[in-house]
Amino acid sequence: MDINNFSSNNFTSNYTSIEQVTGQYLKTQNSRSVDKTSDGLSFEEVLHSKKTELKFSKHADARLSERNISLSDEQLQRLNNGAKKAGAKGIDESLMIMDDLAFIVNVKNNTVVTAIDSTASEDNVFTNIDGAVIV
Repeated sequence: MDINNFSSNNFTSNYTSIEQVTGQYLKTQNSRSVDKTSDGLSFEEVLHSKKTELKFSKHADARLSERNISLSDEQLQRLNNGAKKAGAKGIDESLMIMDDLAFIVNVKNNTVVTAIDSTASEDNVFTNIDGAVIV
């Protein structure tokens, strides 16, 4: 091949440009359907559902264990609903009262910080909260 007869058109016509590859890649990414989990939920749905489930801090777990408090599924659902309501009202740290129990919930982090029952020997003064929800 004579280097003097080499044309840039011959060279570029045989290869795909970066712009063409990028365009093809983006088209295939946008045209793909959303991957579903084995439960039929999209990743976004699973992520959203995990964000709305309350977690219990180590301290709250210890208090529940010390006081022999076990929560039913119905009570956990009530706490979750209460946290959603508190979040909708802009509450960051909430006192949640349910049955004969009280919980301090960090709404932004969806975390139960502590749990108190009616037999606790505390003086029932709650600080560092900016709202209360009765569930």
